Amino acid sequence: MLTTESLKKIDREIAKYPPEQKQSAVMAALAIAQEEQGWLSSEAIEFVANHLGMAPMAAYEVASFYNMYDLKPVGKYKLTVCTNLPCMLSGGVDAGEYLKQKLGIGFNETTPDGRITLKEGECMGACGDAPVMLVNNRRMCSTMLPEQIDKLLAEFE
Repeated sequence: MLTTESLKKIDREIAKYPPEQKQSAVMAALAIAQEEQGWLSSEAIEFVANHLGMAPMAAYEVASFYNMYDLKPVGKYKLTVCTNLPCMLSGGVDAGEYLKQKLGIGFNETTPDGRITLKEGECMGACGDAPVMLVNNRRMCSTMLPEQIDKLLAEFE
């Protein structure tokens, strides 16, 4: 189900733990599977679980708990807006509303062209730089006021 390269990456993560605790690599393994496939299907989660020697339900519990994992297809660009209290008080909700209006979608929706998915996220650990957004779980953007949001969206065209 996954490429040889992805399996090698997962095996490198597994090697970081004692053999009897290889399930500890579940978060990294799920991230690698998602990076390859764009999202985590139930088949991909089961494949990862079997590779780690754990129950598929245990891997699903991890995948469904953390908002960095996508259990359905997402756009080419996934924007996750922090709306936890510090960001909320510093414009996180406003940033989310601005994006909803600008993109014509709500949270957990994708633009009709399939380019952008908008998500609401939990604390990203950069409260002093609020409002904060993540692009594709990899790039953190700080102080995301309308002007900065417009610049970011322009990069996606």
